[in-house]
Amino acid sequence: MANSSFDDDELEAAQYRRLNAEEAQNLRQNMPAVTAWQVVGLQAVVGVLVALAAWLLTQRPAAGWSAAYGAATVVIPAVLFARGLVRQFERRVTGETGAEPAQALAGMGFFLWEAVKIVITVVMLFSASRMVADLEWLALLAGLVVTLKVYWVALLVQPKPKLVEQGSSKTLV
Repeated sequence: MANSSFDDDELEAAQYRRLNAEEAQNLRQNMPAVTAWQVVGLQAVVGVLVALAAWLLTQRPAAGWSAAYGAATVVIPAVLFARGLVRQFERRVTGETGAEPAQALAGMGFFLWEAVKIVITVVMLFSASRMVADLEWLALLAGLVVTLKVYWVALLVQPKPKLVEQGSSKTLV
């Protein structure tokens, strides 16, 4: 039976090499990542645009408010999620006292904040009929869905790394 390429450690080592500190710094400068706050900000802008479009297209303020509420059910939980994860990351990086339990449960932090985000979204959706006068569910769903799709736009807009050959290996630049 032939060895698979997954078992060949030498082949893997030949294709990838560890970056030194200078190369890693150059990579971070040449390939800035899209931050969570940029995505949330873009979601807020898109939510406002969807609400204005719903209002202008239907000539009914209730449609605009419904679409805005739908967008808010995405943006408000996303703000809390981003803030929770950023704060957790800052604690780990700065070595803040009392952060040891947070470091031990670092992987769980993502799931905790995701659960908070889902619960808040569900509560907001259940309370929509009480929060928005003359609620229009179709406009609310339009605001919600379009605002959710901003995540995909952020992935598409993110700068792509370039591969540069240096000797026998390829390096991200």
